[in-house]
Amino acid sequence: MKNLLLGLLFLSCAAIAQKKQPTDEELRQKADQIAHKYILTDGHVDLPYRLKVKQFKLEREYMGIPIETKEGDFDYVRAKKGGLSAPFMSIYIPSSYQKTGNEKVLADSLIDMIQAIIKAHPDKFAEGRTPQQVDENFKKGLISLPMGMENGAPILELKDVKYYYDKGIRYITLTHGKDNHICDSSYDSTYTWKGLSPYGKDVVKEMNRVGIMVDISHVSDDSFYQAIELSKVPCIASHSSCRFYTPGFKRNMSDDMIKALAKKGGVIQINFGTSFLDEKARLDVDEKRKKLQAILTEKNLKFSDEAAKPVIEEFRKQNPTLYADVEKVADHVEHVIKVAGVDYVGIGSDYDGVGDSLPTGLKDVSQYPNLIYVLLKRGYTEKDIAKIMYQNVWRVWKKVQAGAEKS
Repeated sequence: MKNLLLGLLFLSCAAIAQKKQPTDEELRQKADQIAHKYILTDGHVDLPYRLKVKQFKLEREYMGIPIETKEGDFDYVRAKKGGLSAPFMSIYIPSSYQKTGNEKVLADSLIDMIQAIIKAHPDKFAEGRTPQQVDENFKKGLISLPMGMENGAPILELKDVKYYYDKGIRYITLTHGKDNHICDSSYDSTYTWKGLSPYGKDVVKEMNRVGIMVDISHVSDDSFYQAIELSKVPCIASHSSCRFYTPGFKRNMSDDMIKALAKKGGVIQINFGTSFLDEKARLDVDEKRKKLQAILTEKNLKFSDEAAKPVIEEFRKQNPTLYADVEKVADHVEHVIKVAGVDYVGIGSDYDGVGDSLPTGLKDVSQYPNLIYVLLKRGYTEKDIAKIMYQNVWRVWKKVQAGAEKS
C-alpha cells in the first residue's frame, strides 16, 4: 500500500513537472482574447481637444476622422483592434480658459462634437451615460463614449453640475494646470485655497448629490485629502500614476494617497505618459524642453508658430526622446496592487493628451493587449485583469449612482 501511494505521488509530481507552460505566442493570443472578452474602459482619452486643435468641423464629410486615421492615438479601427470599448472622452478645458467667460462655450462645443460623432456613426459609437448602458452597447459590439470634464472651470454656479450631468458628463477633474475657483492644482505653487475653496466644497457635495464622479487627478495633495474626506462616495484618479517611481513629480500619487483613495473604495487609473512612469526619462524630457525653449526664445519664436516647426523637428532629430515601455506601465499597476490591492487600479492612458511621450508597446489604442500580456506573464489571473480593465471603475461608478439616488 505504501509503495502504491509513493508510486501515485511520483506520477502526480511527474505530471505536474511535465505540464506544458504556455508559450509566448499562446500568452499573446490569450491577452488579445481577454482584451475583447471583457469591457475595457480607459479613464482619459483626449480625442475631443485633439480634433478641436485640428479645426474639426461637424459637417458629415469630416466625420471620417475618428474612424481611421494616421493622426493621433485614437480612432475606431485601432480601438477595435485593441479591445477598447469604453474610452472616457476628455472634455478638456485648458487653464488659459479660466475666468475668460469662454469656459462653458468650449465645454459645450466639445460635448456637441462627441454627440455629433455618435449621431453620425450609430453603427460604431454610442453614448455611455451609465455602466449598464455601456454593458448593453458592448453586447452589440458598439464602442461607448462616456465623457469626463477635465478641469471644473465651467462649473461657474452649482446648477452647472446638474447642467453638465444632463449633457452626459460623468466625472469632473476638479482643476487642471492652475489653481481655479474649486481647488489648488498639483502643478501650481500658489496654494490659493490650501486645498478646496469654500465653493469647491459645495461643488464636491453637489457632484455627490447629482451623481458625477469626483476626479482627483491634477489636484494638490491638500485638495486630494480634503476631497476624499468630504465625498460620501468613492473618488477616482482618472489618469495618474505612482509617485513611488517619480518622487519629484507631485502630479502622481504617493503611496499614502493611494492607500487613502483605496480605503474609501476609489480607483487610480494609470497614466501612460513617459514623464508619469519614469523619473530619469521625466528629468531628461524637462531638460530637453528647457533647451528647446531657449533656442526658440533666441529666435523669437513660440512653440505654436508655423516657423517653429522645422526648428523643433531638427532639435528632436538631434535629441531623441527617452521612452518608458509597457513593462514600466505594468510596474505601476503592480505597485498599486502591492500597496492597496487589485481592486483599486485601472487604466487612464491620457492618449492624445501626452504628445510624443507614450511608452514603447503602448503607442496607441490598438496596443492594450501588450499590457495584458505582461500582466499574464507576471502571473495575474484573468479575474484580476478583468478588474483592472473595467470592473473596479464600474464599482465606483455604480456607488456614485447609488449615492445620488439616495440624495
